Amino acid sequence: MKVMILAAGRGERLRPLTDTTPKSLLAAGGKALIVWHLEKLARAGFTDVVINHAHLGHMIEAALGDGSGFGLVIRYSPEREALETAGGIARALPLLGTEPFLVINADVYSDCDFCALGTVQLGDKLAHLLLVDNPEQHPRGDFALEAGCVRASGGPLLTFSGMGIYAPRLFGGIPAGAKVPLAPLLRKAMAAGRVSGEHFRGRWHDIGTAERLLALDAALRERPARA
Repeated sequence: MKVMILAAGRGERLRPLTDTTPKSLLAAGGKALIVWHLEKLARAGFTDVVINHAHLGHMIEAALGDGSGFGLVIRYSPEREALETAGGIARALPLLGTEPFLVINADVYSDCDFCALGTVQLGDKLAHLLLVDNPEQHPRGDFALEAGCVRASGGPLLTFSGMGIYAPRLFGGIPAGAKVPLAPLLRKAMAAGRVSGEHFRGRWHDIGTAERLLALDAALRERPARA
């Protein structure tokens, strides 16, 4: 299974840190956020990674190179300006192929078992999402999970983790270069009963602000990640 890491976001709430450093290269626990993902993916047996970028994207390519230093093959999908989540994925489809692929937000940290996630079979579903308990900054949640099926409403609501598996056909109707958010596509698929999911109860952090970045850094130094 191929992997796409979403790294095109500007990181406005992380300014001024992101004025000179891409959000994905900000460090916590002594490593760039995206490096935590890459090392875990390599340990889990993944080999092919696609990374999209826009703001300061050249710095991401310079830092990560072709991926050989991680035991991976990394290819890049540059965007002149960020195309939002679905638009960025659609642009990268030629690099992702025709089979379902794993997508991870670069600005989250998790101890998710990527090896187990990579064995998920979509069947007739268009997506499989990992949902987490609602964090303090997002108490209302996003979606409901009922018997393994993700719904746009219902209760109780959980928060989308920024990690999921998608079928390429979910993005097939998006024009090249279009700015398209992911949520409307998912809600449409949910209405048709074509989104599965699971409740992930492990370690998860959304790094949206400088305060949360500092908190993750402190947490990782106090309780290091498992190998």
